[in-house]
Amino acid sequence: MTRSQQPALTLFAVGIIGLGILALVYGDFALVWQPVAPWIAGRTILAYGSGLIMLSGGVGLLLEATVTWSVHILFPYLIVWLLLKAPALLVAPQMEAVWLGFGEIAVLMTGGWVLFATLAGLREGSPLTFATGANGIRQARMLFAVSLIPIGLSHLVYVKQTVELVPAWLPHRVGWAYLTGAGQIACGLGVFFSILPRVAAWAEAGMISLFTLLVWGPAIVAAPKTRLPWTAFFISWAIASAAWVVAQNIVPKPVAKPNA
Repeated sequence: MTRSQQPALTLFAVGIIGLGILALVYGDFALVWQPVAPWIAGRTILAYGSGLIMLSGGVGLLLEATVTWSVHILFPYLIVWLLLKAPALLVAPQMEAVWLGFGEIAVLMTGGWVLFATLAGLREGSPLTFATGANGIRQARMLFAVSLIPIGLSHLVYVKQTVELVPAWLPHRVGWAYLTGAGQIACGLGVFFSILPRVAAWAEAGMISLFTLLVWGPAIVAAPKTRLPWTAFFISWAIASAAWVVAQNIVPKPVAKPNA
């Protein structure tokens, strides 16, 4: 079963492992992507625990013998991670930035959800069976599609900030900001309305992958001892790999055979 999830499964595992290592190195959460208030009791201990969960869960995904328990751990962990973004939606629902943050982690969570749906191996009668199989994949796919909309909108709402992330060697940087934003919205709508959904999901995964390599890769080279580029790189990597997982599990519609 794990072979059918490759290579997206390995890419997802690498992203989660990278985030786990960073949490253990810095004794902290993933900056703005994993917001935990400073006043939380035992915050540093929780950060180390988070790092251990991600590191062990990511390694577990790479091993046939442990992949089942790994998805059982990572899926609820990613749900909790997503819920950390929920308070901001209630406090400032008018800010597109909070929807962007929620959408990014929602995409990451849908990758974990699809892996759970395909690899959990639940016993018959389990209360979580609704989240597995074809039904679970379909639900994750819909959440994935909806989550792409605010990510794309952020490129249009925050054009100036987006342009600053476009590599300087690319011409027409403003145009790239608008194009990628519109492209992500189109990908979300394509997946949601089943208009070439697999192509749309592949395109989204490809866009985020290129963003990871072209934006955060050079940032790491320029400042290899700085925390932000490494964190942003592995967050972006994990989100991209989650998109690959979702895309890989969209079953293409069978081609109707002409009547003889």
